[in-house]
Amino acid sequence: MPLHELRALLARHARLDLSTDIDSVRIFRADRPSPPTPTTYGKVLALVAQGTKRFALGNRLYEYRAGEYVIASVDLPVTAQFIRASPGEPALGFGLDLRPTAVTEVLLAANTGELPEIPAGAPAGLAVSTASAELLDAVVRLLRLLDQPRDIPVLAPLIKREIIWRLLTGEQRNTLRQFGLPDSRLSHIARAVQWIRDNYALPFRVEEVAQRAGMSVSAFHRNFQAVTSMSPIQYQKQIRLQHARLLLAANPGDIAGISRQVGYESPAQFSREYRRQFGDPPRRDAVRLGANARTGAPGTSRDG
Repeated sequence: MPLHELRALLARHARLDLSTDIDSVRIFRADRPSPPTPTTYGKVLALVAQGTKRFALGNRLYEYRAGEYVIASVDLPVTAQFIRASPGEPALGFGLDLRPTAVTEVLLAANTGELPEIPAGAPAGLAVSTASAELLDAVVRLLRLLDQPRDIPVLAPLIKREIIWRLLTGEQRNTLRQFGLPDSRLSHIARAVQWIRDNYALPFRVEEVAQRAGMSVSAFHRNFQAVTSMSPIQYQKQIRLQHARLLLAANPGDIAGISRQVGYESPAQFSREYRRQFGDPPRRDAVRLGANARTGAPGTSRDG
C-alpha cells in the first residue's frame, strides 16, 4: 500500500528542520496536536500521510487528512494546526516546493491540446484534493531515493517532473496550469502578492497595485479575492502582523518601535489588531513566545 510505505519513509527520514537531501523536498512531523499558529504557505505541494491538519485562510477553513494534498499557488498567510497527532501515531507529511519554471517546462513538453481549456477567472490559491494512486506512487519513489543517495542527482529531477505531471492531470490541474503560464490571471495576482510582501510596511493605493498586475481595479479585486480569500489591504495586514510577531519574539521590549517598523502609525491600532489576530496583546504574546523558545514548545511555524 503506497500510504503504508510513505509513512515509513517519512518517519524514518524526518528531521527537526524539515529538510531532506533532495532539493526542495521537505518532511514534516508532529508528535502532538499543535495550537493554531500563523505561518505562510509558499508555492508548495503538501501531502498528508498520517494525521489531520487544519488551516484557515481569510474566512475559509480547510482540513486535509491522510491521502489528501493541498497546492498553494501564491504566498498565503494562514493559521494552521495539527489536530490529530500523538507520539504513537505522529502526523506525517511530504512537501515539495513548486517552481513556475518547472511547471512551464512540463507544460511545454506535453501535448497541451489533450488538456481541457482553462476556465475564465483566477482559481483559489488553496484547494484540497485526494491524491491519486499514481501521485502517491511517484512521491514514494522520490522518497525511496533518500535510502540511495547516489541516485538522487539523476533520478530525483525525473520523478519531480512526473509529480508535476500527475498534478497537471489531476483535480487541481487548472490551478497548476495557470501557475505555470506567465500571462495567466493567477500569474498576474502572484506578481501583485509578491509586491505587497516585498513592500508590506508601505501604504499603497489598490489602483496602483492593480496597474502593476495589468488589470482593471474591479478585475483585480475580484481575482485577488478569489486567489487569497481576502482583499489586498487585508492581505497586507496579515503579512504585517506575522512579521511583527517574528520581530517581537526576538525583541519583546520594543513594541512601539516594531509597530512603526511594520507600517503602523498608531501603536494602539497595532495592539488592537495584533490581539484580534493572535489572541493576546503584543507584550503578553511576546513573553509567551520567549518562554516557548526556552522550553522548545511550539511557537511559530513553517510551511507544510
